[in-house]
Amino acid sequence: MHEEAAHLSQDVLTRSPDVVAGATDAAQADAAGKTLFIQTYGCQMNVYDSERMADVLRPLGYRQVDRPDTANLVVLNTCHIREKATEKVYSEIGRLKAHKDVMAQKGDHMTIAIAGCVAQAEGEEIMRRAPAVDLVVGPQAYHKLPELIARAARASGERLETSFEAVEKFDALPTARAPEGPSAFLSVQEGCDKFCTFCVVPYTRGAEYSRNVDSIIAEARGLARQGVREITLLGQNVNAYHGQGPQLEGSNTWSLAQLVRHLAKIGGIERIRYTTSHPCDMGDDLIAAHGEVPELMPYLHLPVQSGSNKILKAMNRKHSVESYLETLAKVRQARPDIALASDFIVGFPGETEQDFEDTMELVRAVGYAGAFSFKYSRRPGTPAAEMYGQVDPEVADDRLQRLQALILDQQRAFNTSKVGQTFDVLFTGKGRNEGQILGRSPWLQSVHVQGPEALIGQLHRVRIIATASNSLTGELVISS
Repeated sequence: MHEEAAHLSQDVLTRSPDVVAGATDAAQADAAGKTLFIQTYGCQMNVYDSERMADVLRPLGYRQVDRPDTANLVVLNTCHIREKATEKVYSEIGRLKAHKDVMAQKGDHMTIAIAGCVAQAEGEEIMRRAPAVDLVVGPQAYHKLPELIARAARASGERLETSFEAVEKFDALPTARAPEGPSAFLSVQEGCDKFCTFCVVPYTRGAEYSRNVDSIIAEARGLARQGVREITLLGQNVNAYHGQGPQLEGSNTWSLAQLVRHLAKIGGIERIRYTTSHPCDMGDDLIAAHGEVPELMPYLHLPVQSGSNKILKAMNRKHSVESYLETLAKVRQARPDIALASDFIVGFPGETEQDFEDTMELVRAVGYAGAFSFKYSRRPGTPAAEMYGQVDPEVADDRLQRLQALILDQQRAFNTSKVGQTFDVLFTGKGRNEGQILGRSPWLQSVHVQGPEALIGQLHRVRIIATASNSLTGELVISS
């Protein structure tokens, strides 16, 4: 993931147990019967964080609604990945202020909270420029929402919390979750130590931190008890996971591969995925797990960013095109049917037409099932923003369109290759059409079939009969 922001350092709020209990009691009394709306932007980590915010607030009496103008608490969980992310936040704050004023005229109250990476990067500026905002909370502090809400309700104390306390955050989160459907995210790692020149995740999410094994296993078991059949392990650099756990193979430090193998033994967990990875952390043990653990799905998202070694060096990616292709060859040898996905940035400073053609050649050589591609976004505070050779936006636009056309062709070809195949689909919900249910293939494709809603939450055999660029159509296989 390449969220981009600037570092904002804040002192950690100090709390005695009595103060915390008092704040929580006040928040619980104030929140009785209150409504919550969370708007999530960006990556899967933000989706997970939003779910956990709802978990934190649920015991305080907050119930979620699907419209901000009916909510007593609105949380914008922001992402700094794209250009003008901050401006979009201020625009949304302006719309929320109008709703807040209407509610105030009716004698009701709306609390506006800004969370996520824009909050981390622009917290003080948000509080200065947007008086309608009541709270600003960074990615490592959302477990403090009850306390901050109580303080805001008393119109005193801190309204800004953007400290890096990953250990404290995970320790403070409630163990109970309320997953929606049979698939759920599970955060195992946060932060990044790679310092790519286009990205400031190390500043918005902090240094790499891996949750301990026991807490992850406990959360996964809880999800399984609630009917979750597929878990996606999340981290900014998830395959750098190195969490502490029971001694295994002579060490208390577990790799992601060891964690995956252990999670696969949990009853009810039938599918495991992980995202997002770095090529330098794709160890042989994790590659082997793809061939040896049936629950680990045949899908790998491994961002390369560019097909030019010159640009990769300027990006400080710490891998080469050759090492990347060598890793993919090992993965395909371990799991021949694996679907490969990647991220690409075009128009990076100094990128020539030949550098871009090198990227196109890499894509042709690999054959991706899908990819996320972006035009380089010049972000203040990143080393790349000051680099010589900024690429003309029109040139970058043209390159992006050519790259996306090639990737789309490959995605269509990959989907077409599944026509006539039969495999298990995990059904996750109802489709748009009458009598239609929606599921997910082992390769992360959406699959539509005509079938009973009773299959939602279950795995069932499906034969693929048609394809589109972004989905497959199938028919249920009825065993005799």
